[in-house]
Amino acid sequence: MSKKPQLDEETGVHTTGHAWDGIKELNNPLPRWWVWTWLVCIIWGFGYMVVYPSWPLITSYVKGTADYSQRRTVMKEMADIKASRAPMVAKLLAANLQEIQNTPALQEFAMAGGRAAFGDNCAGCHGISASGAKGYPDLNDDDWLWGGTLELIHETITVGVRSIHEDTRINDMPAFLDDELLSKQEIGQVVTLVMSFSDPKITAPKGADVLFEDNCASCHGTDGKGSTELGSPNLTDVKWLYGGDHASLTETISHSRKGVMPSWHGRLSPAAIKGLAVYVHSLGGGQ
Repeated sequence: MSKKPQLDEETGVHTTGHAWDGIKELNNPLPRWWVWTWLVCIIWGFGYMVVYPSWPLITSYVKGTADYSQRRTVMKEMADIKASRAPMVAKLLAANLQEIQNTPALQEFAMAGGRAAFGDNCAGCHGISASGAKGYPDLNDDDWLWGGTLELIHETITVGVRSIHEDTRINDMPAFLDDELLSKQEIGQVVTLVMSFSDPKITAPKGADVLFEDNCASCHGTDGKGSTELGSPNLTDVKWLYGGDHASLTETISHSRKGVMPSWHGRLSPAAIKGLAVYVHSLGGGQ
């Protein structure tokens, strides 16, 4: 309902003439300070659009009279950081891995870079604590498929495992069931033998040792302790990449496992790879 504005006797304020269910709307003006603030913000907004980047165009944008670019500012800051790090990076590249480890300043610099590189590139598989998961090695222990020295860790990071690098580490285990090299019964015997290596309570069936020697010993050794030169795991400890229970071992022997680690050559700088090797080696399992 709309009426002519009237003076409200209780408040002394004129009404707007609007009323709803007997409730009259008072014509209280906005505070003067609020109105001026609002006007100033509008003027400031137009001024901002003139001075700073604002409206998008078809292929570009209005750059503003100040020609300010946040991207350019960030790029300059990154370039300044890179320039400040350049002397230490040069020393890192000139030093071998042992020299880096034995030089406190270089080791600290390498560790800082390696820790950051690990979080950005490796933690997705190995975990932020490097404890790994099924199919992804724990880097905190001393159980290394391809060796845990600084040099070997550096090489593995560089060329990867079953990666596209021409020098990648590779030594595929046969799929004994799929390739019809062993029957299900024979695989079961080998599995029991392998489990007995780390559990003396398990008795291997007769003839399993012959099957192992004929099919497995060339890589894992007659004692089952494996070889870092071939990337074959030690079968006598309790560390298992894909699980050491009967079902998991049966799956591994029957169908093989072909885990892939990417080559970081070309994806990370040589300095970053060195730092990563030093960091991984320091986690507690380096040989």
